[in-house]
Amino acid sequence: MVLMDLLKEVCACATLQQVWQIQRETFDSYGFDRIIYGYSRFFTPNSFGPREDILLLSNHDAKYLRSYTNDEMYFHSPMAIWAAENTGSCSWRWIRENAGLMGDQQRAVLDVNRKMGVTAGYTISFPSATSRTRGVLAATGRREMDQDEVDEIWVEHGRDIEVFANVTHLKMISLPIETQRQSLTPRQREALEWVSDGKTTQDIATIMSVSAATVEKHLRIAREKLGVDSTAQAVAKASFFNQIYVLSGGEGSGKASSG
Repeated sequence: MVLMDLLKEVCACATLQQVWQIQRETFDSYGFDRIIYGYSRFFTPNSFGPREDILLLSNHDAKYLRSYTNDEMYFHSPMAIWAAENTGSCSWRWIRENAGLMGDQQRAVLDVNRKMGVTAGYTISFPSATSRTRGVLAATGRREMDQDEVDEIWVEHGRDIEVFANVTHLKMISLPIETQRQSLTPRQREALEWVSDGKTTQDIATIMSVSAATVEKHLRIAREKLGVDSTAQAVAKASFFNQIYVLSGGEGSGKASSG
Protein backbone atom coordinates (compact mmCIF):
# COMPACT_ATOMS: atom_id res chain seq x y z
CA MET A 1 0.00 0.00 0.00
CA VAL A 2 1.20 3.53 -0.78
CA LEU A 3 2.45 5.24 2.40
CA MET A 4 -0.04 8.13 2.23
CA ASP A 5 -2.95 5.72 1.84
CA LEU A 6 -1.64 3.69 4.77
CA LEU A 7 -1.35 6.78 6.97
CA LYS A 8 -4.88 7.82 6.02
CA GLU A 9 -6.12 4.39 7.10
CA VAL A 10 -4.31 4.70 10.44
CA CYS A 11 -5.78 8.16 11.05
CA ALA A 12 -9.28 6.79 10.48
CA CYS A 13 -8.91 4.03 13.10
CA ALA A 14 -11.30 4.25 16.04
CA THR A 15 -9.68 1.65 18.29
CA LEU A 16 -6.23 0.72 19.51
CA GLN A 17 -6.67 -2.80 18.15
CA GLN A 18 -7.26 -1.48 14.63
CA VAL A 19 -4.05 0.57 14.72
CA TRP A 20 -2.12 -2.35 16.19
CA GLN A 21 -3.28 -4.70 13.43
CA ILE A 22 -2.17 -2.26 10.72
CA GLN A 23 1.13 -1.73 12.51
CA ARG A 24 1.89 -5.48 12.75
CA GLU A 25 0.97 -6.16 9.13
CA THR A 26 2.97 -3.21 7.81
CA PHE A 27 6.14 -4.06 9.71
CA ASP A 28 5.82 -7.68 8.59
CA SER A 29 5.59 -6.52 4.96
CA TYR A 30 8.99 -4.87 5.39
CA GLY A 31 10.55 -8.02 6.89
CA PHE A 32 10.03 -7.36 10.61
CA ASP A 33 7.80 -10.21 11.75
CA ARG A 34 7.99 -9.44 15.49
CA ILE A 35 7.57 -6.06 17.15
CA ILE A 36 7.24 -4.72 20.66
CA TYR A 37 5.67 -1.33 21.30
CA GLY A 38 5.83 0.24 24.74
CA TYR A 39 4.53 3.56 26.06
CA SER A 40 4.75 5.07 29.54
CA ARG A 41 3.55 8.40 30.92
CA PHE A 42 5.51 7.85 34.12
CA PHE A 43 9.05 7.55 32.77
CA THR A 44 12.06 8.57 34.89
CA PRO A 45 15.80 8.18 34.23
CA ASN A 46 15.75 5.09 36.47
CA SER A 47 12.44 3.52 35.53
CA PHE A 48 9.82 3.24 32.83
CA GLY A 49 7.21 3.57 35.57
CA PRO A 50 4.95 1.02 37.27
CA ARG A 51 4.55 -2.05 35.09
CA GLU A 52 0.78 -1.87 35.55
CA ASP A 53 0.74 1.56 33.88
CA ILE A 54 2.83 0.69 30.82
CA LEU A 55 1.04 0.07 27.55
CA LEU A 56 2.88 -2.90 26.09
CA LEU A 57 1.88 -4.49 22.78
CA SER A 58 3.73 -7.32 21.06
CA ASN A 59 3.35 -10.25 18.70
CA HIS A 60 6.42 -12.08 20.04
CA ASP A 61 5.70 -15.59 21.32
CA ALA A 62 4.37 -16.02 24.84
CA LYS A 63 7.58 -17.52 26.28
CA TYR A 64 9.65 -14.54 25.21
CA LEU A 65 7.05 -12.07 26.44
CA ARG A 66 6.93 -13.70 29.87
CA SER A 67 10.65 -13.13 30.25
CA TYR A 68 10.43 -9.67 28.78
CA THR A 69 7.67 -8.49 31.12
CA ASN A 70 7.77 -10.62 34.27
CA ASP A 71 11.51 -10.15 34.75
CA GLU A 72 11.29 -6.49 33.62
CA MET A 73 13.78 -7.35 30.91
CA TYR A 74 12.45 -4.40 28.89
CA PHE A 75 14.17 -1.99 31.29
CA HIS A 76 17.54 -3.74 31.05
CA SER A 77 17.52 -4.21 27.30
CA PRO A 78 20.69 -2.72 25.78
CA MET A 79 18.61 -0.68 23.36
CA ALA A 80 16.79 0.79 26.36
CA ILE A 81 20.09 2.52 27.18
CA TRP A 82 19.96 4.18 23.78
CA ALA A 83 16.18 4.87 23.79
CA ALA A 84 16.26 6.50 27.23
CA GLU A 85 18.51 9.25 25.93
CA ASN A 86 17.75 9.46 22.20
CA THR A 87 14.94 9.83 19.70
CA GLY A 88 14.77 8.56 16.15
CA SER A 89 15.81 5.15 14.85
CA CYS A 90 18.85 3.03 15.66
CA SER A 91 20.26 -0.17 14.18
CA TRP A 92 20.92 -2.99 16.62
CA ARG A 93 24.46 -2.82 15.28
CA TRP A 94 24.77 -0.19 18.04
CA ILE A 95 24.88 -3.05 20.57
CA ARG A 96 28.01 -4.53 19.04
CA GLU A 97 29.62 -1.11 18.68
CA ASN A 98 28.91 -0.24 22.34
CA ALA A 99 29.66 -3.56 24.00
CA GLY A 100 31.72 -1.77 26.63
CA LEU A 101 28.58 -0.09 27.99
CA MET A 102 26.91 -3.41 28.74
CA GLY A 103 26.66 -4.60 32.32
CA ASP A 104 25.64 -8.01 33.62
CA GLN A 105 21.92 -7.28 33.26
CA GLN A 106 22.29 -6.13 29.65
CA ARG A 107 24.39 -9.18 28.79
CA ALA A 108 21.73 -11.42 30.35
CA VAL A 109 19.10 -9.83 28.09
CA LEU A 110 21.32 -10.38 25.05
CA ASP A 111 21.72 -14.04 26.02
CA VAL A 112 17.93 -14.51 26.17
CA ASN A 113 17.55 -12.67 22.86
CA ARG A 114 20.08 -14.96 21.14
CA LYS A 115 18.32 -18.07 22.42
CA MET A 116 14.95 -16.73 21.18
CA GLY A 117 16.17 -15.58 17.78
CA VAL A 118 15.87 -11.87 18.58
CA THR A 119 19.18 -10.79 17.13
CA ALA A 120 18.70 -8.42 14.18
CA GLY A 121 16.49 -5.36 14.13
CA TYR A 122 15.90 -1.68 14.66
CA THR A 123 14.63 0.38 17.58
CA ILE A 124 12.60 3.58 17.26
CA SER A 125 12.38 6.02 20.17
CA PHE A 126 9.58 8.52 19.63
CA PRO A 127 9.87 12.28 20.28
CA SER A 128 8.04 13.44 23.40
CA ALA A 129 6.84 16.82 24.61
CA THR A 130 7.62 15.98 28.27
CA SER A 131 10.39 14.21 30.14
CA ARG A 132 7.84 11.90 31.84
CA THR A 133 6.55 10.23 28.68
CA ARG A 134 8.42 7.69 26.60
CA GLY A 135 7.38 5.62 23.61
CA VAL A 136 9.62 2.94 22.07
CA LEU A 137 9.19 0.35 19.33
CA ALA A 138 11.59 -2.55 18.73
CA ALA A 139 11.28 -4.29 15.37
CA THR A 140 12.88 -7.72 14.96
CA GLY A 141 13.85 -9.06 11.54
CA ARG A 142 12.87 -12.55 10.47
CA ARG A 143 14.93 -15.33 12.02
CA GLU A 144 16.84 -16.07 8.83
CA MET A 145 17.97 -12.44 8.53
CA ASP A 146 21.17 -10.96 9.92
CA GLN A 147 21.84 -7.35 10.85
CA ASP A 148 23.40 -6.54 7.47
CA GLU A 149 20.17 -7.54 5.73
CA VAL A 150 18.09 -5.53 8.19
CA ASP A 151 20.29 -2.49 7.66
CA GLU A 152 19.84 -2.81 3.89
CA ILE A 153 16.07 -2.75 4.37
CA TRP A 154 16.41 0.39 6.48
CA VAL A 155 18.58 2.11 3.86
CA GLU A 156 15.84 1.55 1.28
CA HIS A 157 12.69 1.93 3.39
CA GLY A 158 13.75 3.35 6.75
CA ARG A 159 12.39 6.85 6.14
CA ASP A 160 8.90 5.52 5.30
CA ILE A 161 8.99 3.03 8.18
CA GLU A 162 9.92 5.71 10.69
CA VAL A 163 7.21 8.11 9.46
CA PHE A 164 4.65 5.31 9.61
CA ALA A 165 5.76 4.30 13.13
CA ASN A 166 5.53 7.88 14.39
CA VAL A 167 2.01 8.34 13.02
CA THR A 168 0.81 5.06 14.54
CA HIS A 169 2.40 6.05 17.86
CA LEU A 170 0.63 9.41 17.89
CA LYS A 171 -2.66 7.74 16.94
CA MET A 172 -2.32 5.12 19.68
CA ILE A 173 -1.74 7.61 22.46
CA SER A 174 -4.75 9.65 21.32
CA LEU A 175 -7.07 6.67 21.87
CA PRO A 176 -8.38 5.32 25.21
CA ILE A 177 -5.62 3.22 26.79
CA GLU A 178 -6.28 0.47 29.29
CA THR A 179 -3.21 -1.07 30.86
CA GLN A 180 -2.90 -4.01 33.24
CA ARG A 181 -4.96 -2.18 35.83
CA GLN A 182 -8.70 -2.79 36.07
CA SER A 183 -10.71 -0.62 33.71
CA LEU A 184 -13.15 1.99 35.00
CA THR A 185 -16.87 1.39 34.78
CA PRO A 186 -19.02 3.99 32.97
CA ARG A 187 -20.32 5.32 36.33
CA GLN A 188 -16.83 5.61 37.81
CA ARG A 189 -15.72 7.41 34.66
CA GLU A 190 -18.73 9.73 34.80
CA ALA A 191 -18.07 10.62 38.44
CA LEU A 192 -14.46 11.52 37.60
CA GLU A 193 -15.61 13.61 34.66
CA TRP A 194 -17.89 15.68 36.89
CA VAL A 195 -15.07 16.12 39.43
CA SER A 196 -12.82 17.40 36.64
CA ASP A 197 -15.56 19.92 35.81
CA GLY A 198 -15.37 21.26 39.38
CA LYS A 199 -18.57 19.72 40.73
CA THR A 200 -18.90 18.84 44.41
CA THR A 201 -19.89 15.41 45.63
CA GLN A 202 -23.41 16.64 46.32
CA ASP A 203 -23.60 18.24 42.87
CA ILE A 204 -22.53 14.96 41.28
CA ALA A 205 -25.03 13.01 43.36
CA THR A 206 -27.84 15.24 42.08
CA ILE A 207 -26.68 15.06 38.46
CA MET A 208 -26.27 11.28 38.56
CA SER A 209 -29.46 10.75 40.60
CA VAL A 210 -27.67 8.78 43.30
CA SER A 211 -26.70 9.40 46.91
CA ALA A 212 -23.53 11.24 47.92
CA ALA A 213 -22.33 7.99 49.49
CA THR A 214 -22.66 6.23 46.14
CA VAL A 215 -20.64 8.96 44.45
CA GLU A 216 -17.94 8.59 47.10
CA LYS A 217 -17.94 4.85 46.50
CA HIS A 218 -17.48 5.32 42.74
CA LEU A 219 -14.59 7.71 43.36
CA ARG A 220 -12.96 5.47 45.97
CA ILE A 221 -13.01 2.44 43.67
CA ALA A 222 -11.72 4.58 40.77
CA ARG A 223 -8.79 5.67 42.96
CA GLU A 224 -8.04 2.06 43.87
CA LYS A 225 -8.16 0.89 40.25
CA LEU A 226 -5.89 3.69 39.11
CA GLY A 227 -3.47 3.16 42.00
CA VAL A 228 -3.59 6.70 43.37
CA ASP A 229 -4.33 8.30 46.75
CA SER A 230 -6.48 11.29 45.85
CA THR A 231 -9.38 11.99 43.52
CA ALA A 232 -7.38 14.77 41.87
CA GLN A 233 -4.67 12.23 41.04
CA ALA A 234 -7.34 9.86 39.71
CA VAL A 235 -8.67 12.55 37.36
CA ALA A 236 -5.15 13.31 36.14
CA LYS A 237 -4.27 9.66 35.58
CA ALA A 238 -7.55 8.87 33.84
CA SER A 239 -6.92 11.90 31.61
CA PHE A 240 -3.40 10.67 30.85
CA PHE A 241 -4.81 7.41 29.53
CA ASN A 242 -7.78 9.06 27.75
CA GLN A 243 -10.21 7.12 29.93
CA ILE A 244 -12.57 10.01 30.63
CA TYR A 245 -14.66 11.97 28.15
CA VAL A 246 -14.55 8.90 25.94
CA LEU A 247 -16.72 8.88 22.81
CA SER A 248 -19.12 5.95 22.75
CA GLY A 249 -17.42 4.54 19.63
CA GLY A 250 -14.18 4.15 21.51
CA GLU A 251 -15.64 2.73 24.70
CA GLY A 252 -13.54 -0.13 26.00
CA SER A 253 -11.48 -0.12 22.83
CA GLY A 254 -8.05 0.50 24.25
CA LYS A 255 -7.23 -2.73 26.04
CA ALA A 256 -3.67 -3.86 25.53
CA SER A 257 -3.13 -6.97 23.48
CA SER A 258 -0.22 -9.30 22.95
CA GLY A 259 -1.68 -11.02 19.92
